[in-house]
Amino acid sequence: MSAPIRLVLVDDHVIVREGLRHVLEEAPEFAIIGEGGTAAQAIVLAGELTPDVLVLDISMPGGSGLHAVPEILERAPNTRVLMLSVHDDAEYILESVRAGAHGYCRKDSAPDELRRAIRTVHEGNTYFSALVAQRVAQALREGKSAQDVNPPAPPGTDVLSPREREVLRFIAQGRANKEIGAQLGISTRTVEAHRQALMKKLGIHTVAGLTRYCLEHGIDVG
Repeated sequence: MSAPIRLVLVDDHVIVREGLRHVLEEAPEFAIIGEGGTAAQAIVLAGELTPDVLVLDISMPGGSGLHAVPEILERAPNTRVLMLSVHDDAEYILESVRAGAHGYCRKDSAPDELRRAIRTVHEGNTYFSALVAQRVAQALREGKSAQDVNPPAPPGTDVLSPREREVLRFIAQGRANKEIGAQLGISTRTVEAHRQALMKKLGIHTVAGLTRYCLEHGIDVG
């Protein structure tokens, strides 16, 4: 028998996590190795436990699950992220894709579908429940999300402050926030603030995207 799929569940509602655990532990192929209730905890758990799949709620107090995805993937690049939400708006779904999530499932999905979604993303594929896929297809047909699917080119480096450019260069080198802070003589919290600011200015939310931006704009990442 193959090793079970190692899971971390992150949702701010304890009763939801209990329901997920009950549904998933019915199948011997899953092993729940951690749980959390905030986006910050999701990031920490990903780094400490490196689960095969992290099931992540979107709407949580203290920070959206969407905003945590890039750092989760930075700390645990082999972890697959499955978003779980009550929302089925195309905007949420497309934002999840841009952030780097590997699948999107509604909270009212049947237990069999949730298990299938986890298996699918674990195998290296993407998964969108039928209703979610329908919402995206409808938005594309109506032209409502053309900008989301084909976003405009990011602005030039002149929108960044000198410190943001320094942080950007270190991020593209694959350095962690703590290491960047030590190099620049600033706190980890300040590094994170600069990271969030430059991502917002550039409209880029993944390390791969930021690295590509540096190369395209002549920023030395060597």
